[in-house]
Amino acid sequence: MAAMSDGLTDDELGFLQDTFDLARDGMSDALAARVDAGVPVNLTNSVGDTLLILSAYHDHPETLAALLARGADHTRINDRGQTALGAAVFRRSESGVRMLLDAGADPDLGRQSGVAVAQVFELPEMLRLLQDGSS
Repeated sequence: MAAMSDGLTDDELGFLQDTFDLARDGMSDALAARVDAGVPVNLTNSVGDTLLILSAYHDHPETLAALLARGADHTRINDRGQTALGAAVFRRSESGVRMLLDAGADPDLGRQSGVAVAQVFELPEMLRLLQDGSS
């Protein structure tokens, strides 16, 4: 089976890697500009991580907001069963969790759901936030 990157030039691959790095690094304006210019907001890397999942995992609420405002799908699950909400819970990002809940994220979605992460890592404050919902 051919990899999705087959046929891309080194420059194109570099551009895509840079795009994922913008999400990891919380470079909200630069990432938003790329999405506005046509990069898919739900771009996924080789392990199923979306820009939203990476932003949540690296605790960049401003970047989450920019991506959600551009239609990022918070229901996407990566190859490890993780969601953006589960990543925000893992990072104990109250603002990220609230933002994703406000966008309609399901606390029970995925093998490593927000609820499962809060339980496994014994994060009672996150579990309460998930159970209380957005407010």
